[in-house]
Amino acid sequence: MLKKRYVGRFAPTPSGPLHFGSLVTALASYLDARSHGGDWHVRIDDLDSPRVVNGAEKRIFTSLEKHGLEWDGPIVRQSSHRDLYQSALENLDKQGLLFACDCSRRKLAGRIKYPGTCRDLNRSNLAHSALRVRVPDQPYEFNDLVQGIYTENLTCTVGDFVVSRRDGIPSYQMAVVIDDDEQEVSHIMRGADLMDNTARQLCLREKLNLSLPRYAHVPVFTHSSGVKLSKHSEATAIDDRFPSQNLQTALQLLGQPVPAEKTVDELLASACANWERAMVPKTPSIIDFVSV
Repeated sequence: MLKKRYVGRFAPTPSGPLHFGSLVTALASYLDARSHGGDWHVRIDDLDSPRVVNGAEKRIFTSLEKHGLEWDGPIVRQSSHRDLYQSALENLDKQGLLFACDCSRRKLAGRIKYPGTCRDLNRSNLAHSALRVRVPDQPYEFNDLVQGIYTENLTCTVGDFVVSRRDGIPSYQMAVVIDDDEQEVSHIMRGADLMDNTARQLCLREKLNLSLPRYAHVPVFTHSSGVKLSKHSEATAIDDRFPSQNLQTALQLLGQPVPAEKTVDELLASACANWERAMVPKTPSIIDFVSV
């Protein structure tokens, strides 16, 4: 069952300041929500504590505020949802869908699909091991609002996937499903580099009997060298001194009309009024800068 009320979200990891690719994704999500009269939330994905950088969260908030991207309600943090993740894992375990896996990254190096090494060991003690969920041999299909129809059979692509790491931290796939359901998110607009995660998340939603959001994956923006703009590639933080110029460039990359030089509030008002999701390009765009 699809959710009806429009609720969007932007969920950065506080591993560094926002880079330009993050701003474009945030803007797309914001405009899609506001143009449909919906709410827009900000969630901090801080569950993976080794990746959290001191001061990064504050810098993210500052950048969003400088660019006029005001959110609804209080900030939500993944770290406050640990009990929800545990409850979901227990639900999956009661269904007989979890199994313990002690395969190291080194042992699985170079493999895209999990070979099922630990699937049939039937271990009763799941402590101190990674937990994987048994995936069904069936296709998962969704109609992406930007990219179109996407279909994936997990048994053919990734196999049984991790839902809880060996250190006890829930996987991204598990956390994001629970987080989005808890916030009643109806529309998820994010980067196309996350599109191949969606089938795994649909699988978890099916097993946990959760309602389905609509997905929209915007293209990933890269340097002229072909490297994706991301914190991993050490993309420079956006320059908060020039929010109007940043927003104009982001709108251009999203295929939207670009208003003449205006204040941030005027730019966003015009962008909301003229937002056309159908105009967002499907293919990646290349830019010759890291920030503006």
